[in-house]
Amino acid sequence: RGAAAGGRGAMDWKRSLRGRLAARRAPKKSEQERKDEEMELFTKYYMEWKGGRKIGNTSYTNIPRFYYRLPAEDEVLLQKLREESRAVFLQRKSRELLDNEELQNLWFLLDKHQTSPVIGEEAMINYENFLKVGEKAGPKCKQFFTAKIFAKLLHNDPYGRISIMQFFNYVMRKVWLHQTRIGLSLYDVAGQGYLRESDLENYILELIPTLPQLDGLEKSFYSFYVCTAVRKFFFFLDPLRTGKIKIQDILACSFLDDLLELRDEELSKESQETNWFSAPSALRVYGQYLNLDKDHNGMLSKEELSRYGTGTLTNIFLDRVFQECLTYDGEMDYKTYLDFVLALENRKEPAALQYIFKLLDIENKGYLNVFSLNYFFRAIQEQMKIHGQEPVSFQDVKDEIFDMVKPKDPYKISLQDLINSSQGDTVTSILIDLNGFWTYENREVLVASDNDNAADVDDT
Repeated sequence: RGAAAGGRGAMDWKRSLRGRLAARRAPKKSEQERKDEEMELFTKYYMEWKGGRKIGNTSYTNIPRFYYRLPAEDEVLLQKLREESRAVFLQRKSRELLDNEELQNLWFLLDKHQTSPVIGEEAMINYENFLKVGEKAGPKCKQFFTAKIFAKLLHNDPYGRISIMQFFNYVMRKVWLHQTRIGLSLYDVAGQGYLRESDLENYILELIPTLPQLDGLEKSFYSFYVCTAVRKFFFFLDPLRTGKIKIQDILACSFLDDLLELRDEELSKESQETNWFSAPSALRVYGQYLNLDKDHNGMLSKEELSRYGTGTLTNIFLDRVFQECLTYDGEMDYKTYLDFVLALENRKEPAALQYIFKLLDIENKGYLNVFSLNYFFRAIQEQMKIHGQEPVSFQDVKDEIFDMVKPKDPYKISLQDLINSSQGDTVTSILIDLNGFWTYENREVLVASDNDNAADVDDT
């Protein structure tokens, strides 16, 4: 019996050895075969781990397509097909909007169904009549006659009514937003919901003839006007400088309203002066640029830019401008100048503070510390000496800045700290502009002087 067992052991050993030798002689499996085998084993062990049960929901095997590749540049037919389909889609969306005749009809129906009693001059309508108008106004208006919109416009009326004028203005605003979105989408060459700089330039260029306030502009100035207008959109709506802006962001901000305000033929002089997109404003900015360009080469050197505004920006700040901003052989072009102007004229805005903060952050650490504050304020102290003034102690100014900003970290001021403090414009003015520092330092005297002047006017 022992001999038989020994014989069987020898046979098993021989069989095992032959198996191993055969395995070595067998051709190596390809990468794909090994992956298939791995997947097979994984599925087997996974099913065993799940207890051998079949997975009930097999929808994962039929995932619908959710990504469609954009046509390549050489796929001309696919590109044309995509452009045509987008145009048809936008035309259909445009036809779904209320036209002038339908808006007039809606106003007539609302006026006819106003609900008494009349309080003041405001025409009101209750929910019952609101629904009646919705039934008669037609399918295009159906989206506006909902309980949600009625509740949104319901304020303090004792009879539970809403203002007809407020509701009509709401409808008009919605229609205008959709019209504008469709109009902007026509310039969206990529069809991805955003406009590149060239797209927005084309939009504004074709918009100029429809704005009566720009009738006086010479055609030779159009390109400079378009550049001036486009920069404001991109400076504030593209802080990461990606070169494109979402159409939604354009609609959400007030810039388009300011631009289209130029349709008003009777726009006041004051409104024109405060509107970046008006002809006087654009001519002012471009005129300043030409006045600074003393050598008339179409570019600004650091020395030429130093005369900007009151001519009191510090040399150290101007050095940083030319280090960080795009220049050509050390000189600044009109587009870069526009960013500079927008930043300095809107110092309360986060985008402007981000621009200036980047210049102040000399060590590129993402925060301002005592070293960086002292680095810039030294230039203010030097200018004070030149003007025969007694330099102010940096220690005092540093303490005042930290008191104003109240940063989360008592030794570091981040951009967000500066924005949250609502003192960003004051802090930056103290560090980069002698005139700004002087205004801050003498604020109490200036306020008292203003009050005295006001009192003198009242007495007269």
